[in-house]
Amino acid sequence: MMCGILCLYNQQRNVLDDCGKFNKMLHLLDHRGPDDMRTYFDQHVLLGHCRLSIIDLKGGMQPLEYTYQDITYRIIFNGEIYNMNELKKHLIDLGFHFYSQSDSEVLLVSFIAYKEKCLNMLDGIFSFVISYENKIFACRDHLGVKPLFYYLKDDDLVISSEIKAILMYIGKCVVDKTGIKELLGLGPSLSPGSTLYKDIYSLRPAHYLWFDGEHLMIERYWSLQKKAHLKSYEETVQDVRFLVNKSIQRQLLSDVPLSTMLSGGLDSSIITAISSQYIQDLSTYSITYEDQEKYFQSYDYQTTMDDEYINEMIDRYQTNHHKVTLSQEDLVDSLKTALIARDMPGMADVDSSFLLFSQQISKNHKVCLSGECADEIFGGYPWFYKAELYSQPYFPWMRDLDLKIDLFNEKVKKLNLKDYIIQRYHESLDEIHTNDKKKQLIYLNTEWFMQTLLTRADSQTMRSSIEVRVPFASTKILQYLYNMPVEYMFYGDEEKGILRKAFEEFLPEDIAHRKKNPYPKTHSPIYAQIISHKLKESLSDSSNILYSFFDKNSKYNVYKRFDKIRQNN
Repeated sequence: MMCGILCLYNQQRNVLDDCGKFNKMLHLLDHRGPDDMRTYFDQHVLLGHCRLSIIDLKGGMQPLEYTYQDITYRIIFNGEIYNMNELKKHLIDLGFHFYSQSDSEVLLVSFIAYKEKCLNMLDGIFSFVISYENKIFACRDHLGVKPLFYYLKDDDLVISSEIKAILMYIGKCVVDKTGIKELLGLGPSLSPGSTLYKDIYSLRPAHYLWFDGEHLMIERYWSLQKKAHLKSYEETVQDVRFLVNKSIQRQLLSDVPLSTMLSGGLDSSIITAISSQYIQDLSTYSITYEDQEKYFQSYDYQTTMDDEYINEMIDRYQTNHHKVTLSQEDLVDSLKTALIARDMPGMADVDSSFLLFSQQISKNHKVCLSGECADEIFGGYPWFYKAELYSQPYFPWMRDLDLKIDLFNEKVKKLNLKDYIIQRYHESLDEIHTNDKKKQLIYLNTEWFMQTLLTRADSQTMRSSIEVRVPFASTKILQYLYNMPVEYMFYGDEEKGILRKAFEEFLPEDIAHRKKNPYPKTHSPIYAQIISHKLKESLSDSSNILYSFFDKNSKYNVYKRFDKIRQNN
């Protein structure tokens, strides 16, 4: 189930005094779970849960309670456990009883049986908090598909699905120099475990947290392992097909109708093709913009429009297709809502368009499968194979860095943003201890670039009360690709060559070998005109925060330079 979770814990004081504030905090998350909202309160812990019902629609209410050997455990859980049936059978064999058909109960009992060792038994996307014996255990899934934020000060531990609830608890929003460096230097990416806000942290993917009221312990429970790859190319193709098929099939677990996002690109077409094998009359969704045909211009990273390829997939698999067309005005009007959903400045129209797209999907479906994360794992980006990008001394997806930094005023320039970026880059490389460029790129992409996109996906879809599933974000797929020879990855001198080969029988030939195109953005000059006008309005106000960052007397036109950076990214 996709949900919002919230916890306030303090072993040293009576937190019941904060019930009123806690309920207001929980209501900030109600878009994540409009189907049900429940709480559990006691002297030292408050637990809250907003539910979007996907599995066991009548049962599985949370906070969920289970008593074993006179110890009561309570869980609040956001996510899905795709192997819940196998785990449930195993736990029944161990002597445990179940009172619902929910994966929440399976997860809680798995923890009771194995404590933190259960985490690598799980196949799913999840963030959860378990309260028992005056302790708090919190965890986030292996690849960080579901978010989890925490704040610990003066013995108060607050854990939430979204930062906004923690900010309400603190009663203020503080962005210090480090936060400014994160925003202006790395944004919309963030250093692993960081947020923009002082004292608020993101629990890193594949990490868990223990707190007993005095001591906080955070540990990593899973990491990529270097192993010999002894399979031939033909055997590797078969393995890739099997791993991807299995991941998609597992993620079709649902008690409500499923749909897929379909762009006509390789990744979403694979998701749609395989899902169609199991779901009759599968619903698919695509996005475009008003007058896109009129204004579309091909460039290096977006060579073709999507419509022709989408229609090929619809014809081949007879899906029930919905084409969502967005206006330029709606795109601009939704920028603020998209920012609030993300709790920080993000990817501008890429966020707002995805929010509007998700809102349209939510009219008919609660669950949608996406091809997100394939590029980070299978090597779909130019920086996997262009030496001028992967050889630069900082993150390979950063372009026009000097141009960007030159926009800032002298006060910001004194923060030495470039040095900060390079420092964070090397800290990540030091975590994996390898000089293998392919392994470095996969690690950097999954820890950084993929997290940015997953944050976008979760924040905008959950704001729209739908669950997005990402079958390519699988530890088994990632671990296999991590050790696979680089020449297999780019077989035939194509990005994601092995993925293309593995699924060429499922796809029209021109889609199987279609050059990667990014998530579609508007090409209409009307959007640029509206944004330029709003920017000029902002810069006409001398009290605007932009003046704290940018040099209004730059020798280049600020508006044109913003537009250049946008066009290049």
